Amino acid sequence: MNSAPRLLDGIRVVDLSMGWAGPLAARNFADMGADVIKVESCTNFDWWRGWEATPEWIAENNAEKAPAFNMVNRNKRAIAIDLHTDTGADLLKHLVTISDIVVENFSAGVLPQLGLDYPVLKSVNPELVMLSMPAFGSSGPWQYYRAYGSTIEQASGLPHLNGHPDWLPTMIHVALGDSVAGLNGAAALLTALRHRKRTGEGQYLDLSQSECLFPLGVHGIVEQSGNGRAPLRLGNKHAAHAPHGVYPCAGDDQWIVIQVFDEQHWSALRALTGKRLEDFGAQSNRKAREAELDDTLGAWTSSFDAGELETRLMAAGVPAAQVRSALDAKAHPQLMARKYFQMMDRAHVGTIANPSAPYRESRDNGDPYPLQTSAPTLGEHNEEVLGQLLGLTPEAIARLAEQNIIGTLPRMH
Repeated sequence: MNSAPRLLDGIRVVDLSMGWAGPLAARNFADMGADVIKVESCTNFDWWRGWEATPEWIAENNAEKAPAFNMVNRNKRAIAIDLHTDTGADLLKHLVTISDIVVENFSAGVLPQLGLDYPVLKSVNPELVMLSMPAFGSSGPWQYYRAYGSTIEQASGLPHLNGHPDWLPTMIHVALGDSVAGLNGAAALLTALRHRKRTGEGQYLDLSQSECLFPLGVHGIVEQSGNGRAPLRLGNKHAAHAPHGVYPCAGDDQWIVIQVFDEQHWSALRALTGKRLEDFGAQSNRKAREAELDDTLGAWTSSFDAGELETRLMAAGVPAAQVRSALDAKAHPQLMARKYFQMMDRAHVGTIANPSAPYRESRDNGDPYPLQTSAPTLGEHNEEVLGQLLGLTPEAIARLAEQNIIGTLPRMH
């Protein structure tokens, strides 16, 4: 297996973000070898640990058991500082002076209220690269609006493109705004670091999560702009090609996707189905008789195991894929062959599977980079970061803990 990644060795990231978008951007840096320090507090911890603290929730260490938090915060260190105090704010500023990047995804007014916005942080580190990623950006009439993944999805217009023709606009409910913004944020940070290396200048990056989603709906934007009308919602169909959809297979709730985009695909599919499809002709004929074609093809697919049929279709050159459950995907032989999941021990959870970074180097058989550490517990590295990086004595660190400026357990407000 590859040695630890050194792609971004020497880069330090202060991760003030919570949830999915910002932590994913920072995790990409951690996976590439950067030193990422996650900053929370005992009363304002990452909401992906949990939304509300109760005495029972705290006693059962539930802040450390959320799978989503653990997946998106691996390879990071963590400190818990109360940034509402002058001492806590000064500690953060000190950390920023020896760091390269700050990532945050609060709504636009949070950091200014704390006296920790970009002008302040730039004053202590003029070469700082800072990424802010509120829902709608840091300017404009919506800059102070708070939002979550579903809100951002609606604002992007994607639901108006999803669903079947007779359905209302349909949401995906996967918070794509967060995940897509996280990847865009990581790319923006890499670009800004290259700019800094060339010019010595830091940058403030203002990323709108909702704007990151527009490329996913580009077909709707083009249709509306060019023809003055919104495209029809097509469900699993294609505007021009047929067959194109999801078809039943043998067993309970088993399905396969089949997509025919040209006559070569069609000829290969017809050869596999025998005489079942011989009454259907060229693309225009197939599209005009699409409902009949889907029924005929579905009657054929329903007698096959989905995985076996996927193999037959792909071997014949027909684009096809079994619709897998999450558990099916986890055990897929392709992912197993690439060693995609790595097992790591996590406090309060035990051994869990972690997805690898999707990029590989050509050396060492293309194995994934080994994951270095599981997601940190709240404030796990307080003494390490405050002592080794910021130079505080053990006595000073103990006083901070006594004053509840730092800590390792959630507290109720």
